[in-house]
Amino acid sequence: MFETLTKGFRKAKDRFKGLVEIDEKIVDTALRDIRLSLLEADVDLALTKAFLSRVREKAIGEVVQTLAKSKGKKTKISPTDAFVKICLDELTAMMGPVDTDLAMAPKGTPTGIMMVGLNGVGKTTTTAKLARLLEKNGHRPLLVAADVYRPAAIEQLQVLGGRLDLPVFANTDIKDPVKICNDAMQEARKGRRDVVLFDTAGRQTVDEKLMQELFDIKKTVKPKNIFLVADAMIGQDAVTTAHEFHKKLNLSGVVLTKLDGDARGGAALSIKETTGAPIKYLGMGEALDKLEEFRPDGLASRILGMGDVVGLVKDFEEVLDADKAEKDARRMLRGQFNMLDFLEQIRAIKKMGSLGDLIEKLPFFQDGLPEGMNVDDAELVKIESIIQSMTAKERIDVSLFDAQPGRIERVAKGSGRRAKEVRDLLTRFKGVRDMMGNIGAQAGMLSKIPGMKQLAMARKLKGAMGNQGMPGMPALPGMPAGAMGQLGDEMLQAAIADRAGQASRKTRSTGSKAKAKAKRKQAKKSRKKSRK
Repeated sequence: MFETLTKGFRKAKDRFKGLVEIDEKIVDTALRDIRLSLLEADVDLALTKAFLSRVREKAIGEVVQTLAKSKGKKTKISPTDAFVKICLDELTAMMGPVDTDLAMAPKGTPTGIMMVGLNGVGKTTTTAKLARLLEKNGHRPLLVAADVYRPAAIEQLQVLGGRLDLPVFANTDIKDPVKICNDAMQEARKGRRDVVLFDTAGRQTVDEKLMQELFDIKKTVKPKNIFLVADAMIGQDAVTTAHEFHKKLNLSGVVLTKLDGDARGGAALSIKETTGAPIKYLGMGEALDKLEEFRPDGLASRILGMGDVVGLVKDFEEVLDADKAEKDARRMLRGQFNMLDFLEQIRAIKKMGSLGDLIEKLPFFQDGLPEGMNVDDAELVKIESIIQSMTAKERIDVSLFDAQPGRIERVAKGSGRRAKEVRDLLTRFKGVRDMMGNIGAQAGMLSKIPGMKQLAMARKLKGAMGNQGMPGMPALPGMPAGAMGQLGDEMLQAAIADRAGQASRKTRSTGSKAKAKAKRKQAKKSRKKSRK
């Protein structure tokens, strides 16, 4: 996604390497690179010119200023950093501001959301995705099949509603979409559904008959929100379509779909500026959980090859349980990491979408992926097939492969891979496990992780007890694997508590002795005084 745009900005950034000041000549050269990439990505010409003009105005004469002092030394930002910051701000402003709120009807009245757009843009799927997102946020949505023209449109929405366990209002006996939508609002009131999503009909192109039908639905049910679903892959045509719909229906916002495909990205930059209708959501895949709120700063950051940590964290939150993730992290840092854990992580990554999209959000690739490098999602499938071909004991204890190398051949045949691929996976796995275990042994590093300050000491305690419960080692008779790890932690906490108690008792004892000594001293003085 946005490969064309990212390539242009990367080339522009390279122009500033080794410079101490931004000058007019370099700026103009860099802006030529950006101009070509924007036009190639199908960004509107007038919008491109306006964007470049704003960047040029801010960049020319920008002298690198001292920002702060670090350890007594002056720290300066580079011309590259200054130029990237200007581009980031202007891209964010062009696509923003952030506006993902829904206009809600008064309490007791269902809030209507009309989903409009041309055929083939993913309107029905997006309607279901939005319903899922709204339900997750505490709403009770009702889906309405208002497309009476497209074959199987009603059935498709019913299937999606069934997968989400959400009600779908449909009436195949009526061919009037206006009446269907009106009846659906009545049904929502009866069923106490607070949000109603209307999946309306589309056409191959914008025509007067379609617009009139949509206008009549709007006039009858008075929806609080009208969202245009636009295909980002059609580039500038998406902007033209948005403009036509906005002129007739006064759109509340736009949902861009298919941004996980070979989208040139021009539509994402152009729609807000051209129509004034904000982008509300982005569709990033076919799965029903692949709809995310639009964040212009995150998208601008990705275009500039800077990643999107906030978006990445949200992706993880969707597929990971926080409590379980913390427990897994504790075990990994103790060195208790097996192939079952590895398999769970692979499946979680697959739920998050394509590897390419995931890597785009990582901040480590500041200049993006190397040109021509492809991230193959099939690699995860290959690893999963190898692990699934292992026995339950082998997944928990990979040392069995060292003791009996013939197991590798069996796993290779079962997974349809070569023995070398199995050996490579085992080597990589052991490397990761050992690395995590070594990190866990670093008390300094662990002290920065909440709740893990004592983990290194616990690990040493378990080591003194024979490393029971660690991968490849049997548990004590009658105790489950890993129980000694838990016991080690419990003993550690008990030891800490006992030591704290001893210190407290010692303090009390010391205090009592001091008081007794003072009392004896005072008595001695009194006796001397009486003798005199």
